[in-house]
Amino acid sequence: MKHSLLSILCTAFLFISCQSNGQDHKNNPKTQETKNKNLETAYFASGCFWCVEAIYESVKGVDKVLSGYSGGHTQNPTYKSSNTGTTGHAEAVAVHYDPSTISFETLIDIYFGSQNPFQINGQGPDHGSQYRSIIFYKNKNQKDIALSKKKAISEAANRTVAAEIKPYEKFWSAEAYHQDYEKRNPNNPYIRNVSIPRLKRFQSKFPTLIKKEH
Repeated sequence: MKHSLLSILCTAFLFISCQSNGQDHKNNPKTQETKNKNLETAYFASGCFWCVEAIYESVKGVDKVLSGYSGGHTQNPTYKSSNTGTTGHAEAVAVHYDPSTISFETLIDIYFGSQNPFQINGQGPDHGSQYRSIIFYKNKNQKDIALSKKKAISEAANRTVAAEIKPYEKFWSAEAYHQDYEKRNPNNPYIRNVSIPRLKRFQSKFPTLIKKEH
């Protein structure tokens, strides 16, 4: 009886530990694949994924956005490991969108319009390779669009755009507690002072693209 009770308690402890550390991806409904077969997915890195997730989720035609990691060389990256800057991964988002409502080209306009395109290895107060800007393309058309937009911005400003343009390889979902972080933690000092102002700046530039509830 003692062994059975001990076994149950250990199992419960491990489950709670996983939940508190944000590792329980399977039980987080947001990390599950969408059931809408008409949706496509685009992948971007643009500084803190809390900020970028909130920006794209406020846009018409976007079904959901997942925070995660991409662009690096290690398997199963975590928030802790990616923040060392040694994994090669950047904080990234997977944008699930309806191409009949919003185009990949518009997503790229949103991408560049919601960041400082000239800041290298970071956005705002966040610095390091894990915060660098990357557009991950899945086909030649997406690559051409990204390159064209980047070139136009560079030429207009006579400055080099920092965003990398790389082929998409793998996206690793972030820990559960990172999903919808801005929405669930509105009083967090970083959210109040960095994320929300960045979201509002974006929305003021693209008012016709914003969902009514935002």
